[in-house]
Amino acid sequence: MLSLYDNFLHRAALNIGEKLNEGKTKQIFEIVDQPGLVLVQSKDQITAGNAARKDQMEGKAAMANKTTSSVFRLLQESGIKTAFVKQHSDTAFIAAHCEMIPIEWVCRRVATGSFLKRNPGVKEGFRFSPLKMEMFFKDDANNDPQWSEEQLLEAKFCLSGLPIGRCEVDIMNRSTVAIFEILERAWATQDCTLVDMKIEFGVNVKTQEIVLADVIDNDSWRLWPSGDRSQQKDKQVYRDLKEVTPEAMQVVKRNFEWVAERVKMLLEPQVSGRVVVLMGSTSDMAHCEKIKKACVSFGISCSLRVTSAHKGPDETLRIKAEYEGDGIPTVFVAVAGRSNGLGPVMSGNSTYPVINCPPLTPDWGAQDVWSSLRMPSGLGCSTILSPEAAAQFAAQIFGLTNHLVWSKVRASMLNTWVSLKQADQKLQACSL
Repeated sequence: MLSLYDNFLHRAALNIGEKLNEGKTKQIFEIVDQPGLVLVQSKDQITAGNAARKDQMEGKAAMANKTTSSVFRLLQESGIKTAFVKQHSDTAFIAAHCEMIPIEWVCRRVATGSFLKRNPGVKEGFRFSPLKMEMFFKDDANNDPQWSEEQLLEAKFCLSGLPIGRCEVDIMNRSTVAIFEILERAWATQDCTLVDMKIEFGVNVKTQEIVLADVIDNDSWRLWPSGDRSQQKDKQVYRDLKEVTPEAMQVVKRNFEWVAERVKMLLEPQVSGRVVVLMGSTSDMAHCEKIKKACVSFGISCSLRVTSAHKGPDETLRIKAEYEGDGIPTVFVAVAGRSNGLGPVMSGNSTYPVINCPPLTPDWGAQDVWSSLRMPSGLGCSTILSPEAAAQFAAQIFGLTNHLVWSKVRASMLNTWVSLKQADQKLQACSL
């Protein structure tokens, strides 16, 4: 815990106002001179069974804050909308002020814990594909009962002016799955299985937007290194204690320290690939710049080169060799109008993926596209007409081995789905 003096300096520097809320493991304070923002202050307290068991664990606040801040940074950089703004201190972070939706969304990959008690006959370790979704109403007095979607809809919650209806429930459901999959993929790089996870959403009081809120720390999930429950590193170790002793609490603390350190590694850049766009003429520059911009949005570097497989095949193959020679994973995108020689020549002489992305024109486009579609035997280049879609396809290729790129693709898919869902809701509202 912060000393009284440190806490005074900490709060004074931000002009902290009244305490808005306090839970078992954190406090929420308003920030007077920054309307719409709050300070989330972690505690050194660890609890289990709705605080039926609770203990002080020195350093827990810092470990929880470090874990939450790293997880939210990973999700935000992927494109997931969260309340997180920035880490403020060792034990606190700044977040958008949200009115919390009183539901815990639980996502499970592996059957264990309370799921087995509620579903007799299911063996521990059963793997859910697709993920198993559950929700629980936050009600400590009644031990957070499990709710159905129908109960949530019939509750008719309205938070910060936003009614929680079918559209909002579907968005939270779909978002929970995407968030779990992003974190699952990230933890897999550390040879660690994300078994299950609970999260909460809130409504941003300024924007009336549903965002991932609260915290995601070592209280929020089960983590099994190498998929082995006996090596679990999460709060379940504390829950399972028959007796709380100083020695047992040291084991729990070491697990929390392990997670807080490892979670930072989830943000570390992986072996990065690149996209090389080959254009037949600088007249295609605008088309190629769209590809580059989209690549950058996925965290992929992109180089633009000018070469003609018809007019200078030797130079085209020299450029190919230049990028093949340094060992960096590369996807080539061939941008050539009229008769596309770039794509077929590159595909026939390189083992790297080649994507045709011809800049078609209204006059001859219907005829020109065949030079990208009709390939000789033995060539495997694909053809994608949209420059943004060509970049996304390259990102999907790199995402197979780079979880940071994969996460951006996954979040992009979620955000596209949410936009369509909200557009449909607005259209229906206008029709009524």
